[in-house]
Amino acid sequence: MTTAPAPLPARAPTPATGSDAAFLTAYDRISRAFYDGTLTPAALADWRTGRLAAVLRHVTERSPFYRRHLAGADLTAVTPADLTALPFTTKDDLRREMYDVLSGPVSEASIYYETNGTTGAATPCPRGARDIATSNAAVEEAWRRMFRTHFGERMPVVGLMGPSELYAFGDVFTAVAGSLGACHVKIWPESPRVGFAKALRLIEELGVEVIVCAPALCLGLAKAARHHGYDLAALPVKLFLVLGEICTPQFAANVATVWPHAQVRPALYGSQEALCIATGADSGRLHLSVPNYLAEIVDPDTGAVLGDATHGGGGAREGELVLTMLVDGIKPLIRYRTGDLVRITPAPPGATLPGPVVEVVGRVADRIPLGRALVHPGELEAAVLHGVRSCLGYQVEVDHAPGGGDRITVRLDLLPASAGGPDPAATGTALAARLERLTGASVHVIVDDDLDPVTHTGSFVSWKAARVLDRRTAADPAAEAARKVAHRYAVTT
Repeated sequence: MTTAPAPLPARAPTPATGSDAAFLTAYDRISRAFYDGTLTPAALADWRTGRLAAVLRHVTERSPFYRRHLAGADLTAVTPADLTALPFTTKDDLRREMYDVLSGPVSEASIYYETNGTTGAATPCPRGARDIATSNAAVEEAWRRMFRTHFGERMPVVGLMGPSELYAFGDVFTAVAGSLGACHVKIWPESPRVGFAKALRLIEELGVEVIVCAPALCLGLAKAARHHGYDLAALPVKLFLVLGEICTPQFAANVATVWPHAQVRPALYGSQEALCIATGADSGRLHLSVPNYLAEIVDPDTGAVLGDATHGGGGAREGELVLTMLVDGIKPLIRYRTGDLVRITPAPPGATLPGPVVEVVGRVADRIPLGRALVHPGELEAAVLHGVRSCLGYQVEVDHAPGGGDRITVRLDLLPASAGGPDPAATGTALAARLERLTGASVHVIVDDDLDPVTHTGSFVSWKAARVLDRRTAADPAAEAARKVAHRYAVTT
């Protein structure tokens, strides 16, 4: 286990009443030991074993879907180290079964959420007291350490730029900011009650230093600020905490060249269905919320298990992330195939958060054949943005080349030289060379300050739908969904 670099104030005890009291008391004890570095391997093993048994009992007794789904499984053969006697749960299962996946009626939940339903039926994702307390605890601990690094003993004003209705974003970060004693303001520019002009005015007037948003919005907000006459160097923003889509180190480095006094760090990695899977450290790494999950890595094409990733042992593991929840809340999922490609490695010595490091490579469905390579989203973004600075957005277009093979066109929105932008010719030449080495395809780079607004849709649909226009095939449902909402993401008043 890693240890925090300095003692941290203890979290306030989690409020616990009724049947949740004993569980939350036990959870607080394990969580505190995990984060302060005193959780022993034996105690963690006991926690995992006991919680797995409790969750399996819970779902087979209370979830109509899991009662059927696990009926043929030998539950006596299941251990935290070997879950293969259990079948996978997939997104198709969730869409088909809907409320039957729940382990209890919605009335037993504290709040009701749904997935956004952009590429399929919106699925119910209610959360109960246990779900909320255990998921938020990991975020609160990560933010406490992050804020101490950047702001010392004072708390910054936090701007929340994400949806709230039927979505957990607003509630989670409101609760965490409140628990830490940080003022927050909900200023999502895409809300019809806010818009970019008002959001920028409030950032300046309130001294908003931290913005929580999707990565694409870091650049969309910069473009809007320039449109409305703001000097980015004069705005108070110092820290972007991002979530909702991949954010490569290359993307984060580029944002820091656009916002002169700001840095990009991960807020968390999670989903409506699976809650907070990993939280961000000031190193830029995401760390698995170990008390809450059993994590496996599987081959995305065959489903073959490549290893238990909960400890991050045995070196790097890469593949599709599969999660089994250890909290018997309103919707625990068993061997849930997230559809996310991840690389998991042990936490490095001296890490400011414990737990293995989770690097999100991209969605399984977002892998794209380019030239001679099957390219993961993270690989493509890294190749496009490596060493690139002052870029306000990009889009990759793919066509059939006239002589066969693929032709790639990359459109870059670069700040002009008068505003400190790079040499466009040199930037384009270097980018084309990187992509040609990666794919073997023909690459052309165009500097374009009027990119398709779909590039800013980001996590609303998918990274690929926002960033890649593939003309070799008909548009898939995700691309069509992104196209329908793209007009909302243009710079507005």
